[in-house]
Amino acid sequence: MIPYGKQDISKADIDAVLEVLSSDFLTQGPKVPEFERSVAGYAGAKYGIAVNSATSALHVACKVLDLGPGDWFWTTPVTFVASANCGLYCGARVDFVDIDPITWNLCPRALESKLRKAEVEGRVPKVLVVVHFCGQPCDMSAIQDLSQRYGFRIIEDASHAIGGKYRSEFIGGGSFSDITVFSFHPVKNITTAEGGMALTNCDVLARRMRMLIGHGITRDLDVMTHEPDGPWYYQQVELGFNYRMTELQAALGISQMSRLASFIARRHEIARHYDSLLDGFPVITPWQHPDDYSGMHLYVIRVRLDTISRTHRQVFESMRQQGVGVQLHYIPVHTQPYYRAMGFEPEDFPEAMNYYREAISLPIFPGLTDVQQSQVIDSLRQALGSRV
Repeated sequence: MIPYGKQDISKADIDAVLEVLSSDFLTQGPKVPEFERSVAGYAGAKYGIAVNSATSALHVACKVLDLGPGDWFWTTPVTFVASANCGLYCGARVDFVDIDPITWNLCPRALESKLRKAEVEGRVPKVLVVVHFCGQPCDMSAIQDLSQRYGFRIIEDASHAIGGKYRSEFIGGGSFSDITVFSFHPVKNITTAEGGMALTNCDVLARRMRMLIGHGITRDLDVMTHEPDGPWYYQQVELGFNYRMTELQAALGISQMSRLASFIARRHEIARHYDSLLDGFPVITPWQHPDDYSGMHLYVIRVRLDTISRTHRQVFESMRQQGVGVQLHYIPVHTQPYYRAMGFEPEDFPEAMNYYREAISLPIFPGLTDVQQSQVIDSLRQALGSRV
């Protein structure tokens, strides 16, 4: 089975982890801050806070923006559930903004329309999470303009997008948002096995996130409420969490960062080859903004079902049966039973549903060979029942 995504682990990666196993530190030591500096420096951000998952990063990002009960939180329906759940973790009320039919990202026009209505009704969001879906950057300039007009904060869920650029700036640089979140899950552009990171340029947000990921405990005299009893002293000043990254994960991440640029370049090479091979197929291939540089985490096609005699499910299952591990990213969040119980209906966001009925993620990862890619295309040709 050719998987839709796969980590690329080198001898250098393995050696980096083994070195930590022989050191004095396994949990918190010098590798975690080194990894934070590596990622933040690459993206052009002032601070990086490494955590055990991107979900944890999204949660603490919402917390430090003071999202809470009674607040509204918006995101896109076409994403993994974590992008929405982080709002619920803070007690906020969650809503969604439909996607753009071309980019498949959160649509700025739909956002503006929804904001106009929300302003009248008194439910403008406190926080908006934008998702750079597949690695394709959202229209951050337009979204930032709306945030300044309506007064909401922005978190970039860039779980798919490390190594990508919006216009000439690396995603994570922070020019258009308060906080950016990366994921280092094994299928992502680089991996720490599990792990994530929050990037920001704000001293206050960085300091508070760092405290929250370590149980809300501080040794900072400027933060403590009274004088310490001795050199052993610490204080819990907030209700925090154990979201810290380990030295083992950080060591792997540092090693992987040395190959990030080549990983992204290889993903683009594979995507261009797909674009060429799929010419004439009854599918819609991913659109790329000419001024941006996608992180290219996923390569999603949309099957033009009106031109073939097969169903979406038949195409998907046929490819799986032929040994191609296609996937579907994602089932729109608002259709999940947990969210349906809140009152959401599938057709509340019609563009998201149109996307869901047609989308299939083809395999893309740096180690995908030309032979395997040809196998994917042959499998799709047979699955579509077409003569292309």
